Amino acid sequence: MAGPVLWISPPRDAAELNPDGMVDFADPSRFLWVTAPRPEDVLWTMEEALRSGATPLVIAALPAPPAITPVRRLHMAAAAGGPLAMDGNAPLALLLTPGAGGAQGIESRWTMRPAHQYRNRIWQLDRLRARALPPRSWQLTQRAPGSPLTETVAPDTSAPSPGQDQGQSRGTPPMEEAGKQIKKVS
Repeated sequence: MAGPVLWISPPRDAAELNPDGMVDFADPSRFLWVTAPRPEDVLWTMEEALRSGATPLVIAALPAPPAITPVRRLHMAAAAGGPLAMDGNAPLALLLTPGAGGAQGIESRWTMRPAHQYRNRIWQLDRLRARALPPRSWQLTQRAPGSPLTETVAPDTSAPSPGQDQGQSRGTPPMEEAGKQIKKVS
């Protein structure tokens, strides 16, 4: 994904990113950090950014999961911003919420946590919910600082879904589902 990334935070967000800490994963010069003057302005700012189509990815750090009406407004804003985007694709909205999330009306719910082993940088990525797909887990590994993330399917201990043979795949890797590969954002 090319282009700028807009990261919107409420005032005094304790989870501010340090550009030096993200340089191995993404070019910090691509990020535009915005601090909304009030927590309720975070969603308004995100809606306007999506509607403009000026950036392919808009991230909002929220103090709590949003209600369904603001989520629907974000869907409509992203759809309106697609034709205005340089590549013609609707911008992607990523809502960061505390705890287990729980926002209604979202397309999918994901969680990611470290699973590092000695010097290997490994993360566990879980799809908790998606409209048409079952829950699924992957492990993402970065072999060296600055290298792209590679994926491996995490062990699946769940029973096969009805009509599914034991030898069949239980899901497509998340990047194939999205039609994209995870690469260093540069």
